Amino acid sequence: MRTLPISRRAVLAGTAAAAASLPLSQGRAQAAATPAKSGYRWRNVVQGGTGFITGVLFHPSVRGLAYLRTDIGGAYRWDDRADRWIPLTDHLGWDDWNLLGVEAMAVDPAHPNRVYLSLGAYTQSWAGNGAVLRSDDRGATWKRTDLSVQLGANEDGRGCGERLLVDPRDSDTVWLGTRHDGLLKSTDRGATWQAVSFPAAPSATGQGVTLLVAAGRSVYAGWGDSDGTSANLYRTSDGATWEAVPGQPAGTAAKVPIRAAYDRHTCELYVTYANAPGPNGQSDGSVHKLRTTSGKWTEVTPVKPGGTTADGSADSFGYGGVAVDARRPGTLVVSTNNRWSLVDTLYRTTDGGRTWTSLKDTAVLDVSETPYLKWGADKPKFGWWIQAVGLDPFDSRNIVYGTGATLYGTRDLKHFAPRIRGVEEASVRQLISPPTGRAHLLSGCGDIGVMYHQRLTASPARGMASNPVFGTSTGLSLATAEPSYVVRAGWGDHGNGASSDDGGETWTPFKTQPAPARSAPGPIATNADASVLLWSFGTANPAYRSTDNGATWTEIPTFPKGAAPVADPLDPTRCYAFDTTTGTLFASTDSGRTFTARATGLSSGDTEFQLAAAPGRTGDLWLSLKGNGLYRSTDGGAAFTKVSSCRAAHTLGFGKAARGASYPALYMVGATDAVTAVHRSDDEAKTWTRINDDRHQWGWTGAAITGDPRVYGRVYIATNGRGVQYGEPA
Repeated sequence: MRTLPISRRAVLAGTAAAAASLPLSQGRAQAAATPAKSGYRWRNVVQGGTGFITGVLFHPSVRGLAYLRTDIGGAYRWDDRADRWIPLTDHLGWDDWNLLGVEAMAVDPAHPNRVYLSLGAYTQSWAGNGAVLRSDDRGATWKRTDLSVQLGANEDGRGCGERLLVDPRDSDTVWLGTRHDGLLKSTDRGATWQAVSFPAAPSATGQGVTLLVAAGRSVYAGWGDSDGTSANLYRTSDGATWEAVPGQPAGTAAKVPIRAAYDRHTCELYVTYANAPGPNGQSDGSVHKLRTTSGKWTEVTPVKPGGTTADGSADSFGYGGVAVDARRPGTLVVSTNNRWSLVDTLYRTTDGGRTWTSLKDTAVLDVSETPYLKWGADKPKFGWWIQAVGLDPFDSRNIVYGTGATLYGTRDLKHFAPRIRGVEEASVRQLISPPTGRAHLLSGCGDIGVMYHQRLTASPARGMASNPVFGTSTGLSLATAEPSYVVRAGWGDHGNGASSDDGGETWTPFKTQPAPARSAPGPIATNADASVLLWSFGTANPAYRSTDNGATWTEIPTFPKGAAPVADPLDPTRCYAFDTTTGTLFASTDSGRTFTARATGLSSGDTEFQLAAAPGRTGDLWLSLKGNGLYRSTDGGAAFTKVSSCRAAHTLGFGKAARGASYPALYMVGATDAVTAVHRSDDEAKTWTRINDDRHQWGWTGAAITGDPRVYGRVYIATNGRGVQYGEPA
């Protein structure tokens, strides 16, 4: 299996089925997790969003019913009674990892229980085809149709849409816009799909149909592959023939239609535009409205991009989200996008776009529930990557909008706070569960660095690890004999490595760092007694060693380039590394000064592997070689024996031993038969018990897994888009 492209964006650049009676609002209830059939209960470790919210959709005819989509973390439904979001796609398993990206969603205004999702994260050759899920019970259960085309929910243009629409004339007819394969149509409520004739031809830019929206009994489609002079907005009145909308705006500021919303009171269609699909790369944009009864176009752009700010920066941006007020004619909100200098905002109008008010200018932001949103600064930003905007059809002052990391909301147009409970989208890379201390978990993630989890049910009070703040974490290691000492590596604005003497609560950057750290910070390890650091920097650079907590560094010529260093849990002089290019285990007995080859011929050419050292033992190594299985060495890597009890092993970790057992519990994401799942072994891998079930799979889970050394049975799993999942025996 190909290594997943799980780094999504540079953030620092910036099942209750019944609807309740209250509108979407910030709440305080903590959901109870339903036990899996395996007897395990699964929950998210609370971080608080941590990913790009690409769409939010209020149901137009049911108070309190809403849906949310993400680029790699699946879809959710709002549970008004519990005041939180309920994940709807956790049943998608290992082989369906690509379907955790939600390209679009649609509801049926005439049938409140129906909901549709189009899934597929990537359109590259190594990614699978997309699929459509359809539900008659608001996502509690699904029927699936696999498509013959690919979708791109984690590619440029993922904040456009929605690209999925129930036809306003016939609830059995559903439209689906694709990036490379034109327009598809289903006449049996999403069970089967056929391509239809459409006036525009796909191009290499890969945007295709950017939006579908109903305006009265007509359907409008945005086209993202226009050159800025040709048509990019089309419509059909009969569901059979499509035509370019006459008089539509042209030029770079209206090159790509991003989103559209229809005001049924005034019969006006509002369209936001940008010169690129976004979320990055937009520098120009506009907002226009079309009176559908007369064909008249009017530009209603709140503020035109261009010019410079007070500090001389260019005030460049596009326009993104748009939502109309179902109760008040001429009232709507639009969002800017990619406006880094002056920060993105929501503009609101009550007169059809003649005048606008920036909600950011008077906004009071409260991120106390998710402190990481300050990104190491004194206060949070109003938002960035704002392409998803929703306006409650039953409450004109209830507005929500998505950002690159959260969903903000207001009930009074002034006070804003995250409304993200239940949504966890982090792409998690490393996990440590310390044997002592105040925190039961440290997590290293893409985009949001390292978090210190004092409580598993609340976003870390200190937010992200700071001094320095990292975007993406590349390494995390704890000294087993000195567990208060932790080191981390990653992509930071002010250094790429740091250490902690209080178990990861506070950090100090290394005084120096090797030159490769600026371009390729990789895995890092501390030996058992915290006297030595080993830092790897990819296949093009040597690894380095420090004996003074990062004050000075020396090259390790014999360390296999690109390997991840692993420290022996008991003996501080022993360290290990596995070279995937040759399938060779290297070991050091002089605290990392030199490494020599030991076992050879294990596997070669596959970059996906994991080497783990069993706690409380010397030289007890476990090597997960993915589809090639699991191997164990008890002599420091001199020889390995294949473990016969499992067919495949993707990641392995250890936890507190079962009562009466002398060996730590083993946790594995792998396969004992044909199904890749989460397993536990209490007898040194002689036998395994599956501890998740088909409802709890979370796509790709191959990055990291660890048990809790203080709580038997508790396990933490890193996912690629559903944050950290933790399970406990029910």
